[in-house]
Amino acid sequence: MTVALRSLSGAALEEALDDLAALRIAVFRDWPYLYDGDPDYERAYLRRYRDRPGAILVGAYAGDRLVGAATGSPMEDHAGDFGAAFATTGLPLERVFYCAESVLLPAWRGRGIGHRFFDTREAQARALGRDHVAFCAVVRPDDHPARPPEARSNDAFWRGRGYAPLPGVVGSFAWRDLGDAAETAKPMQFWLRRL
Repeated sequence: MTVALRSLSGAALEEALDDLAALRIAVFRDWPYLYDGDPDYERAYLRRYRDRPGAILVGAYAGDRLVGAATGSPMEDHAGDFGAAFATTGLPLERVFYCAESVLLPAWRGRGIGHRFFDTREAQARALGRDHVAFCAVVRPDDHPARPPEARSNDAFWRGRGYAPLPGVVGSFAWRDLGDAAETAKPMQFWLRRL
């Protein structure tokens, strides 16, 4: 089945909020995020993409079913979360577009949708006059007790797209892991590509 990408904003985004929230919770529940998600938090988080100029939220649809989504926005929208870590690069936030997440149900992986997500967000970055694109990914130890034996990183995919980790540029973001009672901060490694 063909998967169509649709930009979601305004009423279309509002209509898709429950499906988007459920998708993020399902995908981020798996390794390496182990996220114990909350639908109300997810809806509020996703509405930010409706309200911020330059932000993009793209849904991947197999027919009428949402099977994936990707988000991005100007880096300065995330200055409160990651500005301190990114400040060490010397690169002004106003030159960077931030790819916040790509989530795709397992059955739909390996079909080029991840590349299409990056293509779409990189096009948005260019349209906004940005010359760099960044994202960050959680860092978990190799011996983490919840790491599945078949786990593999996305490093090869990201490097193939021209991204590289920024040495020493590690942010922090907190969420509640599965089975935990409270949120804990997780290290988030930044990756960057010049367009």
